[in-house]
Amino acid sequence: MAEDTTAVQDWNSPADWKEMDDFAAGIDGNRIPPTDRLKGQRWQLRRSDDVITELRFDSADQVQWTRGPDSGTDWYQAIEVSPDVFFLDQTFADRPHVTEVTVLHLPTARTVTIESTIAEQPTPGVPQVSQRFFAGVVDPGDGRVPSGRIPGPTRDLVGWRALYRYSPDHLYEHVYLSSERYCWQCLVGEQRGHGDVDLTTTWKLADDFYVFTFREFLIPVAATWLYDLAAMRSTGKFFGIGRGGAVRNAPGGAHITSLGRVEYPQDGQPI
Repeated sequence: MAEDTTAVQDWNSPADWKEMDDFAAGIDGNRIPPTDRLKGQRWQLRRSDDVITELRFDSADQVQWTRGPDSGTDWYQAIEVSPDVFFLDQTFADRPHVTEVTVLHLPTARTVTIESTIAEQPTPGVPQVSQRFFAGVVDPGDGRVPSGRIPGPTRDLVGWRALYRYSPDHLYEHVYLSSERYCWQCLVGEQRGHGDVDLTTTWKLADDFYVFTFREFLIPVAATWLYDLAAMRSTGKFFGIGRGGAVRNAPGGAHITSLGRVEYPQDGQPI
């Protein structure tokens, strides 16, 4: 599924500010290709709130799911970012304004699920796309037992500065300011010269694997990424509203170059 054309809300962007359709085009140039490895498999996901989801992967892009009394067959895409580490993206035909990403670390059977929801109407000072986070475990049908630490929020990225090369035409710089905010600027691409400070959430999935998300204020879009810092790759997507109110689910991926890190004094730590 690339996008849903259901109109939700006409969005008036600030003057000269690029919309999602502008910057998302081609931003998946360095993305890891999808895998069909899950085809034919059955998984059970159990979230920290005890919600259980059964998944049966019928094909490379269709999954049957059951969650309590609810069920359906919908689009999915799986990226194997590293051996046995997956970025699983799901959209729902009957809930086009909601999407779920589950990142899975099969060696430990640990997961993080990120639910992103587009509000029907914008609220001043609040990102229109909200996100919820759930630690969990996965049973891929082989009876494995979860091990290692439970995924959760982390400050490991605070103070880091890095470049993200999404394609020859997309280069961004990130500065991780605190556990709640990061700063970005576009060095090459449609948004060149633009930058902002947005709300973020960062979770650690396992050693070298981090979930990084952000929610923009100026346009209705949020992003969900899985960082593989051993390979210095990022895999993820943007979810939000494009021109004419179309709901967009746009893939992205980048090579990461570290620019260094700031060490804060003990009495001056950001939140």
